[in-house]
Amino acid sequence: MNKTVVDQVGRSVTFSFPPKRIVSLCPGITDTLFSLNLDAEIVGRTRFCIHPKGKVENVPAVAGTKDIKLEAIQEVQPDLIIVEKEENTKEIVEELEKHFPIYVAEVQSVDDAFRMIEDMGCLTDRNEAASELAGAIRQFESLPKATGKRIAYVIWRKPYMVVGKDTYINSLLEKMGFINPFTEADGRYPAVTADEFLRAELDFVFLSSEPFPFKEKHLKEFLDMMPETEPVLIDGEMFWYGPRMLEASVYFQEHLSSLRQ
Repeated sequence: MNKTVVDQVGRSVTFSFPPKRIVSLCPGITDTLFSLNLDAEIVGRTRFCIHPKGKVENVPAVAGTKDIKLEAIQEVQPDLIIVEKEENTKEIVEELEKHFPIYVAEVQSVDDAFRMIEDMGCLTDRNEAASELAGAIRQFESLPKATGKRIAYVIWRKPYMVVGKDTYINSLLEKMGFINPFTEADGRYPAVTADEFLRAELDFVFLSSEPFPFKEKHLKEFLDMMPETEPVLIDGEMFWYGPRMLEASVYFQEHLSSLRQ
């Protein structure tokens, strides 16, 4: 039977329910769908969908997050494609909706991440599994606290780019008590100069492992720039929403306890 729903950006979507051939173009959502026991239904993913390891490799990569292979997507004949507003472009949605039902999710906060999990359950007739996953992740609410510490979360180099407002990562940082001065900048991932880093009077600068792969060699670069600020290498995958949230709370408890207080 067909089902019509309103997606998270207000679009009406009609698709065959429950969907038997799903393409997911967002790594965190792909990971979530596998956790809902949809292994047989997932027929396409992006090349950046790398979790869960041991399962996702069996699904053909039919796109990136900012580019698609239309012929490859048509070949797997999806009855539902799931995208995410930040991860995927408006142009991708406009092109794909000419051919297939497209559901657009939007995750800008920790609360949105829980809503996404529940919504994926509703979309795929996996409500019970979604509720179980969300319940297991609730331990995530007991995050360590770094109240009042000023932080920048750096995702790119040349130019430096940081996490700003209206992002899942910033929502997570705020839940841990950090203050992100770059939420006052324009855009969700603003470019930042060395002078702007200095003026922010940061306690810590988190250097993410992705999308730019910050390494040990970059720590000195930031120490030279900001001698009073502690640079910290961070596993960027721990800032993914979905099942990675199960690992994240343990990771944060261990990692934050070693930071200079």
